[in-house]
Amino acid sequence: MALFHVIGLGSMGLGMAVSLRRAGHEVYGLDLNTAQIAKLQDAGGHALTKASPPADALICVVLNAAQTETALFGPEGWAEQLKPGGTILSCATVAPDFAKRMEAQAQARGLHYLDAPISGGSLRAASGELSVMASGTAAAFEGAAEALAAMAQTVHRLGDQAGPGSAMKAVNQLLAGVHIAAMGEALGFATSQGLDLARVLDVIRVSAGTSWMFENRAPHVIDADYTPRSTINIWPKDLGIVTDIAAGANLPLPLTETALAQYRAAAEAGLGQEDDAAITKLVAARAGLKLPGNK
Repeated sequence: MALFHVIGLGSMGLGMAVSLRRAGHEVYGLDLNTAQIAKLQDAGGHALTKASPPADALICVVLNAAQTETALFGPEGWAEQLKPGGTILSCATVAPDFAKRMEAQAQARGLHYLDAPISGGSLRAASGELSVMASGTAAAFEGAAEALAAMAQTVHRLGDQAGPGSAMKAVNQLLAGVHIAAMGEALGFATSQGLDLARVLDVIRVSAGTSWMFENRAPHVIDADYTPRSTINIWPKDLGIVTDIAAGANLPLPLTETALAQYRAAAEAGLGQEDDAAITKLVAARAGLKLPGNK
């Protein structure tokens, strides 16, 4: 069994850490929220400190590029806590060029780096059934093998250097973000027509207009449950990465840009910390519509 450090114990990172424990590995975790560390400890893990033993691999599950670089290579960077020749699995959604730069920094320290963004949501993270869009050297894949076996149902091997994994995640986020925005408009439109939203879900999930995001997020609206699994605030970042990459390729993305504007408007309206299904609230408010849970 291996020893892992997990940086970031949010809804995804905690599930991944618990999956590693369930597979029998030793896991040390770090998060600003001490309650999340306590949950890992309840699962048999440990709080990560500078006195913790060095890791075979480090799984970094923070929010963005800036946090990734700080967590790995900043003044208190945890890459220094890896065993010689250890492996970094970087799971945040970042631009491909950033992933390449992090790989170079890791290699300069004698470490391996796997560009390994993830998809599947918190439930699949907790059950060890994530999809990982990975790229890196053969040695990086070898160093990450035990972690991937515990955390992922599917590992897509996309290239022999960092970059393609993050590019593929950007494709996924383009679709996911647009689909959630479309879900919000569809439920707002259905509400304007006096349709029962539970019935809409029943019909659309077996019809051509469905999507995974529609089927996953519409129940949140129907139940008036906006407990954040993935927040509105995620999407200005992720779709911003997509549009920045596209701008570099001189590629207009009008649907993505429209969806990005909607998420920014929702964040400005105070919905940023709510579940991203709350994009429906923005649509409904513009027409004075009442969604489930509204009095």
